[in-house]
Amino acid sequence: MHAIQSPRDDSARTAPLPAQRSPEHSQGFAVVDVETTGLGRTDRVISAGVYQLDAHGEVTDHWYTLVNPERDPGPTWIHGLTSAALAGAPTFPEIADELGERLRGRVMVAHNALFDWNMISREYSRAGLRAPVELRLCTMVLSRDLGLPLPNGKLASLAEYFGVQQRQAHNALDDARVLAEAFRPSLHLARQGGIPLPLTNCVAVTDLGEDTGSAAPARGSWSSSYRPARKRPACPYPNPGRWVDGTPLSQGMRVAITGDTATDRELLEDRAAEAGLHIASSVSRLTSLLVTNEPDSWSGKARKAREYGTPVVGEDAFLQLLREVAAHPGV
Repeated sequence: MHAIQSPRDDSARTAPLPAQRSPEHSQGFAVVDVETTGLGRTDRVISAGVYQLDAHGEVTDHWYTLVNPERDPGPTWIHGLTSAALAGAPTFPEIADELGERLRGRVMVAHNALFDWNMISREYSRAGLRAPVELRLCTMVLSRDLGLPLPNGKLASLAEYFGVQQRQAHNALDDARVLAEAFRPSLHLARQGGIPLPLTNCVAVTDLGEDTGSAAPARGSWSSSYRPARKRPACPYPNPGRWVDGTPLSQGMRVAITGDTATDRELLEDRAAEAGLHIASSVSRLTSLLVTNEPDSWSGKARKAREYGTPVVGEDAFLQLLREVAAHPGV
């Protein structure tokens, strides 16, 4: 590990505020990638890589650590980390301060940032701490805002577009390096084009009512704060068709949501319904958009979305789209 200390900012804290586009932090960015035992709420971080960037996007330091999850490491065929490799690694509480020094006062940048934030936030919560991050930036959302002609939302596609070579996919340090190298030109394009960075306030999972302790729900289930969606009035607008990347959502579009969400599911659906969207309970050829933080999962909705070619966005991108829903074309 590198023993580089970041400037402390004891005023840094998480706050339950809505997604926003706001000024950049003067201390720069922390480009983060974590590998985990899985995708669920009870899964654990098993490695973390952080590249610190200054306000211009230039690398100033990097750091990597393995983390002993004190449980089965999960899909070793993806991340390559076995129980034997992790046996002598520090636990998350033992690296929490060191990781926190690299995040504090910076915008946390990640690819599908909500996933990395949730995993980090849960680990800090289990340790009785709060992650010292106020704002995150999802490079998947930034790529959409920049209008990059990417075939999909994968990090490999972003890397290929900017000519960045991946040396070891699903290695936290190399994925963080690749993202840092791809983020720098993205940052410059945004500034040259006057495009505001899609910064989102980080809300600790405990502020959302999630239990991260030993009594946490089984993998794939919802936290005790989740309530089954209540019956809503029918959407008053006819479906205008599929959402097209780079355009706003339109009233009447059929939106399905699947998988774990940081925002309470009922609240997320309420916001969508209030904006004039139809909340679909399943995915069909008529579905305009699927919202999921796990696009490659084997859930029924995700499988059907791939089969039908339904557009898919993550929760962060969806929250941004909800801010500018267009009136129905027939209104």
